[in-house]
Amino acid sequence: MRGKFVTFEGCEGSGKSTQLRLLSEYLSSSGVDFILTREPGGSKISEEIRKIILNGKNVEMCDECEALLYAAARIQHLRETVAPALESGKLVICDRYVHSSLAYQGYARGLSVQYISEINRVALESYPPDITVFLDISPVAAFKRKHGADRDDRIENLGLEFHEKVYRGYKQLLDKDPYICAVDCGGSKYETAEKIKNLLIERQIIT
Repeated sequence: MRGKFVTFEGCEGSGKSTQLRLLSEYLSSSGVDFILTREPGGSKISEEIRKIILNGKNVEMCDECEALLYAAARIQHLRETVAPALESGKLVICDRYVHSSLAYQGYARGLSVQYISEINRVALESYPPDITVFLDISPVAAFKRKHGADRDDRIENLGLEFHEKVYRGYKQLLDKDPYICAVDCGGSKYETAEKIKNLLIERQIIT
């Protein structure tokens, strides 16, 4: 039986890393057979592409190049990591997926949702998530919580206006896709973790 595919989304500083760690600890203690992976990355080639995308020195990168690099890293990650795990019946937890491209490159970059959907057709049609957990916190609050942007991260340093566009893009995706579920993460990290666990139980992803 094919495993379940859960993806996590959110603006920079939304707390994904912390929530993924807490969820992993819970799943491990519960004996769940799962893998934790990330995008861009999650396989050897995809990790190399990640270095190019996030390198703060690559300021000349055009928007289309960025979108295509994300798509290239994604298809390699799917073929090498995600698909085999799903076919073996494992639960796959992924830090970012195609909705990141839709929000960041489609809405915030202005490349259009249609264009992003086209270059990510395999991901959208063959490997859609069973649920996408969106950590809902505004960029202003998120950056304040993480004490500003990482100077070496090209994406984080695009400015507040860009990240506000990303946030609005996610909000539009929430209205269009019933599989995206917003989780208010304005409380403590443990309160947010409990909300996520209860959501996954409610959606029959875990028991």
